[in-house]
Amino acid sequence: MKNKNLLKIFIVLFLVIITSCNSTNKTTEEALKNEINMELKKMLSEGFIAGEISFSETKGDCPITIKIEDKEGIYYYDPINLTEEFNKEGEKIWFTFARLRRVNRCEKAAPISIMEIQKRN
Repeated sequence: MKNKNLLKIFIVLFLVIITSCNSTNKTTEEALKNEINMELKKMLSEGFIAGEISFSETKGDCPITIKIEDKEGIYYYDPINLTEEFNKEGEKIWFTFARLRRVNRCEKAAPISIMEIQKRN
């Protein structure tokens, strides 16, 4: 009888501990999502665009482009002044730019000059 009561208490305590751990994880995930949404709103309101550095070895492609994904689809920019700090495949960035009136160096990407750039979380 005494062992059954101890077992019941142990099970209840175990369930309480597991439940509280999950709620902490959910709170952390929600806080992270809120932080990302706040960053997104702030950067977009300041005129930044979200992009990702993309490399290509395909003939006719620019070796390095910035890939943009939005509601209109996927498109690419050819940054003429990308610094070494951001020259990493898959690097997620925020950037502002100026379009350039010059001949494209590759077919799929329009040439741009980066005005501001920073890493994205």
